Amino acid sequence: MEKFTVGIIVSNHFGVLNRVAGLYAKRGYNIDSLAVGETDDPKYSRMTIVSTGDDYTRNQVVEQLKKLQDVKMVVLLENDKSVSIEHMLVKLKLDNESKAEISEFINSYSGNVMDFGEDFITAEISGNAEKIERFIKAAKEIGILEICRSGLISLSQGKNAW
Repeated sequence: MEKFTVGIIVSNHFGVLNRVAGLYAKRGYNIDSLAVGETDDPKYSRMTIVSTGDDYTRNQVVEQLKKLQDVKMVVLLENDKSVSIEHMLVKLKLDNESKAEISEFINSYSGNVMDFGEDFITAEISGNAEKIERFIKAAKEIGILEICRSGLISLSQGKNAW
C-alpha cells in the first residue's frame, strides 16, 4: 500500500465536494488529505486528493471519479511527473527560547513569521511532505501549540495542463 495523488477538475457549485467525498466513503477508501480551490475560471474548482492503496484501488478511484456528473477531468498525478507542495501554519510556544532564535529556526525552513506575542509565535511553512514532517519533528522540541495543514496541492510538470 502506498500513497497516491489524484487531481480533479469539477464544476464549482453546491454539493460537488460532498459527492466526491461520498464516493470515497461508499467504496471504503480513505482520504489522507484533500485540498480544493477555484481555478482561473470560476465555473470550475481543482481538487487534489491524497489516498493510500494498491494499484487496484488507485485505478478504481480514477474510474469511479470519472463517472460523476460534476467531474470534468481526473488524472493520477505521479510523483516523478508532478510538482507538489503543502502549506502549514504552526503556533509555537515561547518559553526559554528567544523570539530571535525561534525566528532563525523558522527561517532555516524558509518559513515566515506571521504573528507573535509574549508567549507564542505563529509561522507559515511551505514545502513537500518530507520538509513539513522534518519541521514538525524539530518544532516539537520547542513546543507546538497548534497546527493547521492545507493538505497537498499538485500540478503536472511541464507547460501542458492535464
